[in-house]
Amino acid sequence: MKIILATLSLVFAFVWNASANDPAYESAMKKQIQAMKTIQNLEQSQSVINGFVRIAEAKTTEWLPYYYAAYLQTIAAFRFEVNKDQYFDQAMELMSKADKIAPNNSEITVLKGFIIMGKLAVDPMSRGQELSPLAMQTFGKAIALDKENPRATTMMAQMEQGMAQFFGQGPEKACGLARVGLELFAKEEAKINENYLLPTWGKREAEQVAGACK
Repeated sequence: MKIILATLSLVFAFVWNASANDPAYESAMKKQIQAMKTIQNLEQSQSVINGFVRIAEAKTTEWLPYYYAAYLQTIAAFRFEVNKDQYFDQAMELMSKADKIAPNNSEITVLKGFIIMGKLAVDPMSRGQELSPLAMQTFGKAIALDKENPRATTMMAQMEQGMAQFFGQGPEKACGLARVGLELFAKEEAKINENYLLPTWGKREAEQVAGACK
């Protein structure tokens, strides 16, 4: 009986590992993540976005492909001459798909806040009253979901820095958050290897906020 139970345990373990590790998915994601680093223009950006969307449509249980597609859509809105509102709206649609797969995910929540920041930047005078508190609330939720997420703390630091400058206040709160963010990035970097698929962006933003504190 013990032999039978041990054999069944091995079979279930093998099946679970086979389903948890998908070499084709991981290979495709690594290729697209590497391609992200070489984007020079809008056409290349759209090509990489489309690649992530195709992965998402093929692997419907994974949130990361939609996440990266939305992230690139957001960066494109900041970086290139495009209809920024349209790009941010499309990014949010992609995030809604990711959110359905992985609700209450800190990384997804941070990126939603980043998109809201983008919408705010398009027209801060008319949108500030509505979107500034929403962005702060969203980043606050991301921190609550995962206090070890450096992007959550860093993006909150950026918002605090902007709010302090707007109201003529001191940068102490933003500086403190940025320093915490840099500490969290150092912890994250210790985990990163060639098979790491999770988001790693944001350290530059933390350094920029911290650099203004000197």
